[in-house]
Amino acid sequence: MQGKSVLITGASRGIGAETARVFAEAGARVCLAARSKWEITQIAEQIGEAAIAVACDVSVYSDVAAAVEATVSTFGGLDVVINNAGVIEPISRMETADPEGWSHAVDINLKGVFYGMRAALPVMVDNGGGTILTVSSGAAHNPIEGWSHYCSSKAGAAILTACADKEMQDKGIRAMGLSPGTVATQMQREISASGINPVSLLKWEDHIPADWPAKALLWMCGPDADDFIGSEISLRDEGIRKRVGLI
Repeated sequence: MQGKSVLITGASRGIGAETARVFAEAGARVCLAARSKWEITQIAEQIGEAAIAVACDVSVYSDVAAAVEATVSTFGGLDVVINNAGVIEPISRMETADPEGWSHAVDINLKGVFYGMRAALPVMVDNGGGTILTVSSGAAHNPIEGWSHYCSSKAGAAILTACADKEMQDKGIRAMGLSPGTVATQMQREISASGINPVSLLKWEDHIPADWPAKALLWMCGPDADDFIGSEISLRDEGIRKRVGLI
């Protein structure tokens, strides 16, 4: 990743923040994008000259396009986009779900992924290719009580990533997803507080640390992951953990 330019959405905490640190340590230049400008600015300052912070609401296309432009203008290109931004709130059964909250989750979890792809793809194609990674979830493939908004939007993002591969692989685009399993982040605290389904009852020590998916995302940018282009990798798979170097 030495000298490569990477845009990470949802970079203010959790997987996104750890990903920025892991990629910067590997020699990449990183653009941290999130709604919380203060938080991403603090992380970028900790990383140093190889990082910039851009306030970005992924549910707004112009914000995402501006983040891509800032990455290109600062670092001279864009090699990797990591569509990480996502929300689990508002957790609710369908009959009591807030329609606006449900819709906004789709705006972030699904439309935000498309916006990242749409803004980045022309730049990447002009430069001969690039890598687009989507942080997925087991919820993309299984119904979970109280998570109809999350399951639906993550399922959409998973097939959207497959569509990107179908349309763009011949133009040098490497598109794939990562399903990390349950991760020890603020999102898990929100899930635990809901008490609505079996996932909310898991113990904190059952969750993997946030740097595990960050290291997996870094590995996915290399040739050893080429066998998985167009598909979704699960960190629950012991074989994948070994290939990433987590065991």
